[in-house]
Amino acid sequence: MSEIEDVTISSTSVFLTPEGYKRLQAELEELTTQKRQEIAERLRASKEHGEFSEDNNELDEVKFEQAIIENRINDLKLIFAGAQIVDTETLDDKEVNIGNYVEVKNADNGATFEVRIVSSIEADPDHDYVSNESPMGTALIGAKAGETIEFEAPAGKLKYKVIKIRK
Repeated sequence: MSEIEDVTISSTSVFLTPEGYKRLQAELEELTTQKRQEIAERLRASKEHGEFSEDNNELDEVKFEQAIIENRINDLKLIFAGAQIVDTETLDDKEVNIGNYVEVKNADNGATFEVRIVSSIEADPDHDYVSNESPMGTALIGAKAGETIEFEAPAGKLKYKVIKIRK
C-alpha cells in the first residue's frame, strides 16, 4: 500500500463561529503570503552567503520553521474542508449549543461568569471560549436556563446552574 493510500481525510464536520472562521482564514492568509515569503528569503540569503554547510544550525532552524508553517497550512486547509459556520442569527437561546454564550453560577461559591461554547479548534480559556468537547462544554450542550449541570473536572466534581443563554 502506498503512502497516499494510507492517508484518510476525516469527513467529520467542524463547527466554527463566524469570528473563528475569519480568524483562521486570516491566519492561513498570513502563513501563505507572508510567512512563506519570509522563509524563502531566509533560505535564499543562506544560499547566497554559501552557508549550506553541514554544520549550519541557522539553516536547520529555518528548515524546521518551514516544516512547522507548512504543517499548520495543511491543518488549516483540512479544517476548512470540513468546516460548517454556525449561523448565529438562527441560534436558539432556549437550549445551549455551539455558538451560544452561557451565563453560569457556581453552586459552591455563588460566583457567576459567562462562557461561549465553541469547537475545540476555537477553544480559548483566556477569553472564556469553552470547547464543546471539554467536560464543561459537554455538560452544557443541550442544557436549558434554570438547569443545574454537573461534570468531573481535574479539580473534582463541579456543579453550575445555567442562568442565561444568549446568541
